[in-house]
Amino acid sequence: MLVAPFVFTILVTLISGIFSKSVELTFELPDSAVECFYQEIEKNTSASLEYQVITGGQYDVDVKIEGPKKQIIYQQQKMQYDSHQFTALNTGVYKVCFSNEFSTFSHKLVYMELNVGPEQPLPGVGDHATVLTQLETSAEEIHSALNRIIDHQTHHRLREAQSRKRAEDLNERVFWWSMGETLAIVCVSFAQVMILKNFFNDRPTLYNRM
Repeated sequence: MLVAPFVFTILVTLISGIFSKSVELTFELPDSAVECFYQEIEKNTSASLEYQVITGGQYDVDVKIEGPKKQIIYQQQKMQYDSHQFTALNTGVYKVCFSNEFSTFSHKLVYMELNVGPEQPLPGVGDHATVLTQLETSAEEIHSALNRIIDHQTHHRLREAQSRKRAEDLNERVFWWSMGETLAIVCVSFAQVMILKNFFNDRPTLYNRM
């Protein structure tokens, strides 16, 4: 099976606001390793985590979300993908950990998206009531629809990357299996030729000596 290159690939899209934060990244998780990410969240703020294993092994990881008081908010083992929403009960630093400790040789490529707080409204929308209010409302609806489209496109790209990697792994296994079968056929053919050759060897017999 092909092993991903030892290059820590991070694609980060970070949008920060006063009340809303969103982090989206793809990272490599080595075998027998744990990667943790930290985010400060205010009390009573909603947050959501979404993740998916793109490549590597059986496409599974252990995931845990831990609060500032070491309380376990979310914990799953050997998951391929999932999403979880929660509300912060305390102000502090929350920890999201991805573990690949159960794997001794398979690297994983993991996608993660962490959203904290509601999305900030568009600048100027709702500041004043004029004839443009309906146009501003339509612009905000278009903005929300475009965000949903971006999310769907991200999910489709992840599924496409995962399916492509599985196809490449399957193609590699079929290739090596075919090579093994070819080698076995050559060895069997050579053995058969040698056996048949021994049958026709001109060996002296008692009749020929007489």
